[in-house]
Amino acid sequence: MIAAAAFIPLLDAFGKILVMTYRVSAGEVALVRLVLQAGLILPVLLLARGRSGLSTTHLWLNLLRGALLAFSGVAFFAALEFMPLADASAVFLIQPMIVTLLSGVLLKERIGWQRIAAAAVGFIGALVIVRPSYAVFGVPSLFPVVAAVCAALYMIVTRKVSHGAKPLTMLFYSGLGGSVVLSAVMVVTLPFDIPALRLAWPASAAIWQLLLLTGLIGAIGHLLFILAYRLAPASVLAPFGYVEIVSAVLLGYLIFGEVPDGAKWFGMAIIVGSGLFIYAREKRLARNLPPPPLVH
Repeated sequence: MIAAAAFIPLLDAFGKILVMTYRVSAGEVALVRLVLQAGLILPVLLLARGRSGLSTTHLWLNLLRGALLAFSGVAFFAALEFMPLADASAVFLIQPMIVTLLSGVLLKERIGWQRIAAAAVGFIGALVIVRPSYAVFGVPSLFPVVAAVCAALYMIVTRKVSHGAKPLTMLFYSGLGGSVVLSAVMVVTLPFDIPALRLAWPASAAIWQLLLLTGLIGAIGHLLFILAYRLAPASVLAPFGYVEIVSAVLLGYLIFGEVPDGAKWFGMAIIVGSGLFIYAREKRLARNLPPPPLVH
């Protein structure tokens, strides 16, 4: 889990270089990352499970998962054109709190006032980070919030379809579904010339190399997450996900010379604290539940 959380910000850093330096669209970065995810996972899936690994229930919901993952990627990479890497990464980490709130609305799970309050405090932390960027860039500074909402909906749909599903199969279909949906959207919007959704052939070997690295890092990072969640409960692993902020701050400083100011550090602390409170409460409540039946 620590390796995955430390590794994934490399994907964001390379994406930021692509959208800022090489003017590659956020949509193209997200598309290549999803295509490579599906392409790299497919042979692993076939070797592990044969053709039966491709069978899945809830095909349309799995395609929806991919679409949500794609739109989350587009919004996040678009944000990196305007915001420091650490800021965007920290705001994105309100995603677990959004999942907590949406699980009550969409999955009819019972959520108490303490979890709602913690989620609200986490949003305040996000606003503390976003506020200076919003004053300078306006609406684009809210893109990480959009990315977090899409990622939260992705997690909600994943909960709906995950019963009995194989992790590698789900990872493949999220990459495939996202690739198909995002490709269609980018082709349809070509006449409108939307900057975030522009589709152009990479003009140099450097762009190709960075695009390939984003896909490779994304696939490896998600595989690390899958391996972690197969070996330990989510309530144990989740706090280690905040290593991502540490990695994002270091990469932002080393690559882009970005240093968060005092207010942004305060906002990050609020988000991390709220998230840890929610996870600690979930873990405490889980202890009071009867153990799940053994599945062989």
